[in-house]
Amino acid sequence: MSKTIARILVLSAALSAGFATAYAKNPVVGGAPMYASKNIVENAVNSKDHTTLVAAVKAAGLVGTLEGAGPYTVFAPTNKAFDALPPGTVDTLLKPENKAKLTKILTCHVVAGDELSAAVKKMAMSAGGEYDLKTVGGCTIKAIDKGGKLTLTDENGGVAHITVADVKQSNGVIHVVDKVLLPKM
Repeated sequence: MSKTIARILVLSAALSAGFATAYAKNPVVGGAPMYASKNIVENAVNSKDHTTLVAAVKAAGLVGTLEGAGPYTVFAPTNKAFDALPPGTVDTLLKPENKAKLTKILTCHVVAGDELSAAVKKMAMSAGGEYDLKTVGGCTIKAIDKGGKLTLTDENGGVAHITVADVKQSNGVIHVVDKVLLPKM
């Protein structure tokens, strides 16, 4: 009987280690695991911290693009980041008549390519600590490495911090940010 219990314990430990390894490979964002085998939209819809971003992507008609082959790097603002905008801003942007403005704001959070944080830091360091990222929306975001912490500065001087970096997707990578990056308008 004790050999059977020992085998069960060994098997249980092995399975637990396997589950822990699988779980570690899928970072959790907004309470949901992000799977590298899924695309940006498939993962984002499961994050409770990105419901506003998902609603905005839908309203702007960008779902098909962000489900596409990419690769894309998305700086994904949290709900709290959207909540920090002036009252009524999000509701106004989600209206159909403001689709162009919303699209501009959202595409200023997207860079063509698969830019992991280490590569962005390296580019910033090789350029004196600051590197200009060109977005698909035509904006320039300044990536700044300050003591190993990567920040992003928008065209208006607003600074976003990357709170979760390098969330790999099947069509790119997501970096969670704590501020909405705004283009000059």
